[in-house]
Amino acid sequence: MLDLLRSQTDVIAFAWFILTVSLYRLMLRIPGLERRSIVGAVQEHRVLWMRNMAQRDPRVLDAVLLGSLSQGNAFFASTAAIGIGGLAALFGSGEKVQLIIERLPYAQKSTATLYELKLVLLMAIFVYAFFKFAWAFRLSHYVAILIGSTPFPKPELIEDCEIHARRTARLIGIAAEHANGGLRAFYYAFAALTWFYHPLLFMVSTTGILLIMIRRDHFSRSRRILNGMWP
Repeated sequence: MLDLLRSQTDVIAFAWFILTVSLYRLMLRIPGLERRSIVGAVQEHRVLWMRNMAQRDPRVLDAVLLGSLSQGNAFFASTAAIGIGGLAALFGSGEKVQLIIERLPYAQKSTATLYELKLVLLMAIFVYAFFKFAWAFRLSHYVAILIGSTPFPKPELIEDCEIHARRTARLIGIAAEHANGGLRAFYYAFAALTWFYHPLLFMVSTTGILLIMIRRDHFSRSRRILNGMWP
């Protein structure tokens, strides 16, 4: 009976994790809600940035800023790859790690199969994060090409510059969406780590991570500043 209760608790915790991640992704896709979030506020500043870029010559400053942003994506992609390799190595010494965790107070014991499933979940999260950051890094190269192809700020090309600036800002926004998805995956990885200790802690951590992301995306001081309001 105790083993059955443990297995049911693990299933519920995993289902809660999947439900929480899925609902938050759906919430982020609501158009009106996205515009009121920090993502929408930053996107408006990207449009202003690209408008200023189109009127600037040379555009060295814009290239430097874009390079800094792309290097951040490359760093996180490398970090995700290292995490995948480290987790893969744990498959060979899983029993030792499992015994160390189960010696901790109140830690719930798990079977070898369940332990490997927990590792698979963590690996899946880091694989997802890697592809998100890698694609964001690739998109930054496309943005650099668009910046390089921006028309010169001549009176007869004002409308073309405006269209090109908005197109470039939109592409930067898509790159940022993928980078944000990778960062959220890192947050979820911290929650998934607590599953090795206890499924109830896994549920609490998942809920806590969700609340942190909601606050930072929709109710933070940073969002108010970006929207032109002081905290």
